[in-house]
Amino acid sequence: MAPPELILTPHEMARADTATIASGTPGLDLMRRAGRAVADAARRMTAPGGRILVAAGPGNNGGDGFVAATALAADGFDVAVVPLGRIDRMRGDAAEAASGWHGEVVPAEEARFHEADLVIDALFGTGLARDLDGAARSLVEQIDAAGRPVLAVDLPSGLDGETGDVRGVVIKAVRTVTFAARKPCHLLMPGRAYCGPVEVADIGILPETLSAVSGQLFVNSPDLWRAHLPKPDLASHKYDRGHTLVASGGATRTGAARLAAVAALRIGSGLVTIASPPEALGVNAAHLTAVMLRGCDGPEGLYHILKDPRFNALVLGPALGIHANTRAMVAVAVQAQRSLVLDADALTSFEDLSSELHQAFRQAPTVLTPHEGEFKRLFSGHPDLLDPPSKVERTRRAAAYTGAVLLLKGSDTVIAAPDGRAAINENGTPYLGTAGSGDTLCGIIAGLMAQGLPAFEAACAGTWIHAEAGAGFGPGLISEDLAGLLPGVLRDLLR
Repeated sequence: MAPPELILTPHEMARADTATIASGTPGLDLMRRAGRAVADAARRMTAPGGRILVAAGPGNNGGDGFVAATALAADGFDVAVVPLGRIDRMRGDAAEAASGWHGEVVPAEEARFHEADLVIDALFGTGLARDLDGAARSLVEQIDAAGRPVLAVDLPSGLDGETGDVRGVVIKAVRTVTFAARKPCHLLMPGRAYCGPVEVADIGILPETLSAVSGQLFVNSPDLWRAHLPKPDLASHKYDRGHTLVASGGATRTGAARLAAVAALRIGSGLVTIASPPEALGVNAAHLTAVMLRGCDGPEGLYHILKDPRFNALVLGPALGIHANTRAMVAVAVQAQRSLVLDADALTSFEDLSSELHQAFRQAPTVLTPHEGEFKRLFSGHPDLLDPPSKVERTRRAAAYTGAVLLLKGSDTVIAAPDGRAAINENGTPYLGTAGSGDTLCGIIAGLMAQGLPAFEAACAGTWIHAEAGAGFGPGLISEDLAGLLPGVLRDLLR
């Protein structure tokens, strides 16, 4: 099994470079390997002898570009370098790389990017920490307006490597070559939309060096959690696979709970029960087969149900209603110390989470699944949790603050554990933007927790499996389709 894929922030990548150089590898060697990797990608994208313009910045990203230009010219491509600023003002390894270029140099104002077969964007790398302006902004706008294929070096110029945000203007690449590991901007929106497919080139930085500098941010893929997936043996039975309880809303608000319940059953929970208000028992009973049903009159009813220790995972929130009763049911659930998934109304009912709830979350596995709007409401009194521009940092801080696993939903869902581990999901699909999709996700996560998965792994696995099922169906997907798609995804994972 492959190790989980690390994501490195710009600061961590700089530390990896520094450590590699300190261990005896010259920085110029790293630059030459990076430039050659860019040249390799350019060869695959351009017909022999094609016209390639290399836009080279004043720093190490520009140095990579000069190495690529030199290699491509040696292979017979028609290459010109378009520098940002004066080449004779470059310093260090970048200046050394530039000194090896003896070909055509075109001033930015004379560059005919629209006539190029390929443009290599080697202007700015992951160190960009300001909005582009002046000559840099003009050159980026000139390249983007030309509409020619762009190969980005490390990341498209104008992206913030840490957050994925646009720093004023940005180049839209058709492919990006990065080095040693992907960066947050390659997976977070809006950055991901500007990168195209991202190729990770090995430039000789050792895996142990990457692990040593890593802040424990991962790509959410099966390599991160597959080992935790339960595999029933011949002697196992339904009582070994957990019992998930899903709280239902009133008579006209029952569908969300059923979506969650069926998803929990399909993902492998041995038993699933819906806890239904008395007035909704008939509606729920008319639609349930394998999912069981219990009457539950608010927090007192939930308290009595949870006296049975066999209920080991619980979903609260989908269509439960935004009121004091929901808050009281959350309090009962956390005091019972069962694995717990809170979503939708269970989050919206709280303008802020009390310190008592935080302490309870630390006693039992808990997953909170807000979208951005719910996240802002939930932590409205805590600007330190809302201020960081990085979605990863916001999610991490909220997880540490609450003691729960935080799953901040979106096309770039981020999952974070209280201990600092975090993952960015990349297999999301717009087809999941349909009513009830989040309810199904809650059921998947709770069903995995019922079978013994730790909260972080359950949240990561649930997010990936949910997205994979949606992507496999494609156009026309509705939430009722999702549960039936889960066995196929599981079968492929466990094969």
